[in-house]
Amino acid sequence: MISRAVSLALVALLGAVPARAQAKFDHADFGRLLTEHVQDGIVDYDAFRTAAEFPRYLERLAAFDPAPLPRDEQLAFWINAYNAYTIQLILAHDERKSIRNINKSAGFIKGYGPWKEKLAKVGGTSYGLDHIEQKIIRPTYKEPRIHFALVCAAMGCPPLRPEAYTGAKLKQQLEDQGKVFLRQSPDKNRVDVESKTVYVSEVFKFRDYQKDFGGSKEAVGRFIAKWYPAGPERELLESGKWRKFEYTDYDWSLNSKEQAARSKERATRQ
Repeated sequence: MISRAVSLALVALLGAVPARAQAKFDHADFGRLLTEHVQDGIVDYDAFRTAAEFPRYLERLAAFDPAPLPRDEQLAFWINAYNAYTIQLILAHDERKSIRNINKSAGFIKGYGPWKEKLAKVGGTSYGLDHIEQKIIRPTYKEPRIHFALVCAAMGCPPLRPEAYTGAKLKQQLEDQGKVFLRQSPDKNRVDVESKTVYVSEVFKFRDYQKDFGGSKEAVGRFIAKWYPAGPERELLESGKWRKFEYTDYDWSLNSKEQAARSKERATRQ
């Protein structure tokens, strides 16, 4: 009897572990919206506004507790939540020019600003975007590549990926985001071997972000070097022996179709 009871208890215990480990959250609806309405990092906000799937996706985020998910699934969940609620923040305020205009008056951003407004809801708790990034994602997962994936609705940000993040593909997706941001955005990041100058986005400078990449300019150089093929650019980054290490101007204009069209028009005139 005792042996049978122990056996049943073990079966019950072992059966409970996979159930918890296999907990899932389906980001397919958000993924389809991103694929259909994001191109080269430019967002069709009006399409998100009229898409019935978007508020349904936000409702599911609001009701779901990601704690039981495996680590990569958790991180993918929080990245998607941050990006989805950033889009919702723009829609909620009908902002057309810059996220920094939200909660701004008399020329100043109010104390809570756009990133502290508790618009994001997950598992029944309301958060500001800043809380999700600074209190949950950064300290919990200690993954510097998240700075290539979290998109604050600005042209200067890394481009919004046209697919949802998933636990199964997360490592590959973050690696690819690094490649897109570091190698395909010369206005934000580039290496001039001739002048021995390294130009990087202010993403590597904001707040205390630099410590996520090692805590110094030399550490930043070594971190981003792996996205460069073997050659003089990579060698300069790895050596830290540059003459200048400069930050490129951060464009806070909205990453929308309208703003992209205006930027293209200005560039044509010049």
